[in-house]
Amino acid sequence: MALFPPRPVQPTDAMASIPTAVPVSTASVSTVSRDDIQRAHELTDRIRAHFAQGLVAQSKLRESLIVTLVAGGHILIESVPGLAKTTAAQILATSVSGTFKRIQCTPDLMPADLVGTQIFDFATQKMSTQIGPIHANFVLLDEINRSSAKTQSAMLEAMAEGATTIGGERVSLPKPFMVIATQNPVEEEGTYNLPEAQMDRFFMKTVMTYPSEADEISMLQLLTSRGTDQQTMTVAPNAITIGDVEFLRASARKVHVSQPIMRYAVQLAQTSRGGGPRPIKGLANLVRLGASPRASIALVRIGQANALLAGRDYVIPEDVKAFAHEVLRHRILLTFEALAEGVGVDQVIDSMIEAVPVP
Repeated sequence: MALFPPRPVQPTDAMASIPTAVPVSTASVSTVSRDDIQRAHELTDRIRAHFAQGLVAQSKLRESLIVTLVAGGHILIESVPGLAKTTAAQILATSVSGTFKRIQCTPDLMPADLVGTQIFDFATQKMSTQIGPIHANFVLLDEINRSSAKTQSAMLEAMAEGATTIGGERVSLPKPFMVIATQNPVEEEGTYNLPEAQMDRFFMKTVMTYPSEADEISMLQLLTSRGTDQQTMTVAPNAITIGDVEFLRASARKVHVSQPIMRYAVQLAQTSRGGGPRPIKGLANLVRLGASPRASIALVRIGQANALLAGRDYVIPEDVKAFAHEVLRHRILLTFEALAEGVGVDQVIDSMIEAVPVP
């Protein structure tokens, strides 16, 4: 249900507001073979099978993690305690034979604790670089909003540039590199809100909900049959390799994106900023900051990954819409008026999806 019905516009007016002269490279034709698509399907099925052994339900979270991994981005998971945020991140890491580090964020965590530091080696009488835990393929930043602004800036450099600076020396992060951050929305004591610049670096923000009664019973059955409440951190026997992840990412980048799909992604972002082909009346009173162009990039990259996992070598509008809420919800900031009226950001996104014409 849309928050506001789209303003009636004649088709000629809507078409007149859409840019027509958009240069598109002719070299963007898909080069993904059917064999590559089949291999991608088999690899992601192995990841899903590993999830089934340690995580009950939460299929939306599982797919968000896999799609973000294939798209080459980072993900922010928000939920109240006890909904298996950390477990899901650990399962994804153990499904790939890469390195994994968990960092528990606290107010006294310093940038050097995260990225590393330089220490004096008395044997060689020289400074040596000791890298920090963020130098891993998969990094879980648990309760990221508990870290200070100075530490968050170090995280931002790593997420944005794929490298860190230690004692003036630039150190590249391993590839692939993926940040899985979690935050608790209900407890605000001792927390620091993430700045908009860092929120924008996350491809997705997924919000977990409580499981159903049947899912919770299945979770208890899994724990009692396993004999332990702890998630084992050993790499799965059928884990995919780092090379497989690079193959998935390279294949996703080759998935064809037509000009109408690109325009659709751009128009979704523009609508959040009060523009687009069918601007939503009254949106300026509810949204104080819309989605940046990074939202358009994320929509296209996520659409390519979703299309690949669906067995297609081209993107359709449903690929973009499938994760539109996850891509946009942390990039749209509401006004105090909207918060006072109980308007949620997902309601605004629903209105945007209904207002923008589907190609």
